[in-house]
Amino acid sequence: MKRFQSQRLSLLGSAIFSEMAQWKEEVIASGLDVIDLGIGSPDQPPSERVMQAMEQAVRKPENYGYPTSEGSLAFRETVARWYQYRFGVQLDAATDIITLMGSQDGLAHLAMAVTDPGDVVLLPDPGYPIYAGSLVLAGVTPFFLPLREDHDYLPKLEDIPEEIARQAKFILLNYPSNPLSAVAPRHFFERLVAYAKQYELLIVHDLAYSELAFDDFQPISILEIEGAKDVAVEFHSLSKSFNMAGCRIAFMVGQPDAVHALRLLKSNIDYGVFKAVQEAGIAALEEDMEQEHSVAALYEKRRDIVIDGLAAVGWNIPKPRATMFIWARIPEGWTSRQISREMLYAVGVVVIPGDAFGSEGEGYVRIALVQDEDKLNEAVRRIGKFLRERPVYNFIQ
Repeated sequence: MKRFQSQRLSLLGSAIFSEMAQWKEEVIASGLDVIDLGIGSPDQPPSERVMQAMEQAVRKPENYGYPTSEGSLAFRETVARWYQYRFGVQLDAATDIITLMGSQDGLAHLAMAVTDPGDVVLLPDPGYPIYAGSLVLAGVTPFFLPLREDHDYLPKLEDIPEEIARQAKFILLNYPSNPLSAVAPRHFFERLVAYAKQYELLIVHDLAYSELAFDDFQPISILEIEGAKDVAVEFHSLSKSFNMAGCRIAFMVGQPDAVHALRLLKSNIDYGVFKAVQEAGIAALEEDMEQEHSVAALYEKRRDIVIDGLAAVGWNIPKPRATMFIWARIPEGWTSRQISREMLYAVGVVVIPGDAFGSEGEGYVRIALVQDEDKLNEAVRRIGKFLRERPVYNFIQ
């Protein structure tokens, strides 16, 4: 019998995520309570203002027609105002912005819109799985850029072979980073823009975590850099910043030709985001501009609970300056998958092995700060118990 599943599906994502889901089911079935610090899904609802806007919008009969694939002009104009407010960047709502059903929607489709099969794209390793998955769908060849601790998780642009740089269509990066929680300084973005112009590359910057920054650090938009709009697009999502993950609304802004290409592709795929969700998105951005609504303080406190708690049991991890994740070097003697599995089965705490995000992630785990303070304290207590019962393994200090 014919097999009704394409071979490309086996190349999408990481098998580790499927394994983790199976392990979690087995542990729950055994009766052990599980604290899931795996997937980065916010555990808080949107603000009252956002929920009220959604409630009112779903009762408008006119919102039940097809929306437009590029998003309503009202939402795009609000995005333009928010970018001016937050980053000092001017955008044309007509040409520089497309509304998306979550940033993953745009990230999954952009390669199909701006590349051809056989093209080369520069990707980070470790990186969010859809980055590589989108290239599988588009038939594009990845060239992976190793992001390592000894270089602050920034790519060494000078190490990219000249031939590869000239072949590549775009370079995709993500600061503040998932999974690394790394941040990039302004001078790196300045150098990146110059590099893109030298090699006629499009920069694709995933800025989903710009509003989850700590210790008075304020991430920038790459579009703040002079000349960046000629060579760069940027993704932003309301999922994490405004607790709207289930609403599925985001946007891509920047280089008009790339925005147009994604609009053209999307017009052949879907009819865009439900108008009521766009109205809720407008409320979220307007509230932020009026009241500086921010979830960063919540995640900063959670970060400190986990980092300080783990330090007390001997696991010393640098404090990240942004995101809802902790990227932690693991004790000697383990692989990322081994420690993740054994921690889950022994004490019921889910973390994601670093190699789920690429080969450079081996030796690390990602911890998501997506539980309340009591559960995080309990998770730290359980991890401490797990480590005390395995004294043969030593931490890399």
